[in-house]
Amino acid sequence: MMSKKTLVSALVLAAPFAFAAPAQAADCPQGMEVPAATALRGAPTMPKDVTDTVIGSIDLGDEIGVKGRLLRTRRLVVQPGGIVPMHGHKDRPALIITISGQITEHRSSCAVPIVHRAGDIAREADGISHWWINEGTEPAVLLSSDVFHQM
Repeated sequence: MMSKKTLVSALVLAAPFAFAAPAQAADCPQGMEVPAATALRGAPTMPKDVTDTVIGSIDLGDEIGVKGRLLRTRRLVVQPGGIVPMHGHKDRPALIITISGQITEHRSSCAVPIVHRAGDIAREADGISHWWINEGTEPAVLLSSDVFHQM
């Protein structure tokens, strides 16, 4: 049988995890959804202080018969004040995980900015358009996997 001291110690160590939830996809807050494209007036069109490196890809034509498409993963590092400019996801779905730092997304379907923190996953699909800015003081590191049209 466990001693009272051991039981109390175990409970103290476990307490922070009892209320912890896994990171969820940061999304538009309920009630803040808007018709597409109304939230992006004046969006930046040029990148600023961001590196974008393809770290792996799979030709889906060879793999599953989807000619002209790659499943690719990229590492993006967005410096403080850096911008990933306005772009769309019509016919190019993606998932992005924030590895470190935080980044703010301005999305065509949301009236307010969405903050993505380390561990959050953003779903980019359904033809949304958006842009991102690092308003923090440290670089934001992101991994992006998308289904990309080969040129």
